[in-house]
Amino acid sequence: MEKEIIVITGGPGTGKTTIIEGLIEKGFTCYPEISREVTLEAQRQGIDQLFLTEPLLFSQMLLEGRIKQYQSAIKEESTQVFIDRGVPDVLAYMHFIGDTYPQHFDESCHDSKYSKVFVLPPWEDIYVSDQARYENFEQAKIIYDHLKETYAKYGYKLIEVPIGTVNERIDFIFTHLK
Repeated sequence: MEKEIIVITGGPGTGKTTIIEGLIEKGFTCYPEISREVTLEAQRQGIDQLFLTEPLLFSQMLLEGRIKQYQSAIKEESTQVFIDRGVPDVLAYMHFIGDTYPQHFDESCHDSKYSKVFVLPPWEDIYVSDQARYENFEQAKIIYDHLKETYAKYGYKLIEVPIGTVNERIDFIFTHLK
């Protein structure tokens, strides 16, 4: 069986991490979102929002981390690996803030190819801001649009996961993986 590297993406506060945690509980191989740890580490060093103060540095750190996740996923024994956000997410966020990035960001999107991409729509009822999530709900909706545009640019046909319980969302994902 061919390896599937599956991305779960969406704007902030859409339930990605909860789905990944649900998949882990069911025994699947999953890689977590890394932007939160980059943000929290910068805050420990006195930088409140690294993405806002040094977006290119922050994005380069994310890009490197997501490339490492992709390369690790390829080597996994498991035939299915789920990743909380993919390489194109980095570019989508750069588009969101209107910033430019080096050519190697684009090349990385071509080099890291995912089997399927599931996108979670904005969901105001579960949206929560915290110390690592600076965006408000209106911004989350705009980011969602940038994610869809960016993934489409790289040839992905996104599968939108409907709002529902964690198990309903996971069931939806597996229905579309069969």
